[in-house]
Amino acid sequence: MTGKRSAGLLLYRRAGDGIEVLVGHMGGPFFARREAGAWSVPKGEFGSEERPEAAARREFEEELGLPAPEGALVPLGDIVQRGGKTVTVWAMEADLDPAGAVPGTFTMEWPRGSGTVREFPEMDRFAWLTPEAAAPLLVQGQQAFLERLVAHLA
Repeated sequence: MTGKRSAGLLLYRRAGDGIEVLVGHMGGPFFARREAGAWSVPKGEFGSEERPEAAARREFEEELGLPAPEGALVPLGDIVQRGGKTVTVWAMEADLDPAGAVPGTFTMEWPRGSGTVREFPEMDRFAWLTPEAAAPLLVQGQQAFLERLVAHLA
């Protein structure tokens, strides 16, 4: 398989008559003032030497700074994002308090051209949201994972 690949873990929990999913707001200056299209399933890139399921668990821990819960994985399949990256996501029923999250970080020159390198969280906040509330916030291609999860649980 060619091209960049990411794997992620979409936690869901029962809430009232429905479910909530755990999503994160992307960190860094590009997304600081955005909501729509600035949220994501906790995910990250992996190489050919790593199994996608293992990468999804590892990336969850890197993004949140909390270990991925144990539990059965529900495959939600792949999507190809606008930039060409293939994203594979699994769902898992689990409850987790995101208040304890200590997100991983990345560095970049900011402001661009300034010569100043700054550190930013990969994700700067997390929230449990209904699929209906999460959909307009998620990166557009990832909305399919919500639809697939809801269909699986129906």
